[in-house]
Amino acid sequence: MNDGRDESAEERLDRKFEDLLQELRVMQTGAQLTAGFLLTLPFQQKFQELDDFQVVLYLGLVLLAALTTALVMGPVAIHRHLSGEHVKERVVESAHRLVYGVIACISLLVTGMVLLIWDVVADRTWAAIASGSIAVVLLVLLVLLPRRLDDGAL
Repeated sequence: MNDGRDESAEERLDRKFEDLLQELRVMQTGAQLTAGFLLTLPFQQKFQELDDFQVVLYLGLVLLAALTTALVMGPVAIHRHLSGEHVKERVVESAHRLVYGVIACISLLVTGMVLLIWDVVADRTWAAIASGSIAVVLLVLLVLLPRRLDDGAL
């Protein structure tokens, strides 16, 4: 695919890999901050007042944060394992796929955190409205808008 750049195939792979690494750095920071926030919750006094739904949601979010962290580390592990093997195209393709998983997990994590916080602070109805609204915004920004841009519609 020619994107108008004057670069060799190897240079293009290097650029794409550097772009992926930069994206992963940003996502890693977000995932780590989110996981850290979640890990502090059990030590808060209000945590003891959570109902069964909220506790299960919280535990699910902790697992999702751990999965997100694992997915962020995936491309690094792949690169470490295959470094020097002259298979950068496979490394870039694998990392590219994993980034989609990270985006999906972070989206679910953000939506779930909104659900939990609103459920604790307000009520379940407002929690559903708030988390549903965030889910729609994330869907538009992370799925629909990129597809529109890819189609050249915008």
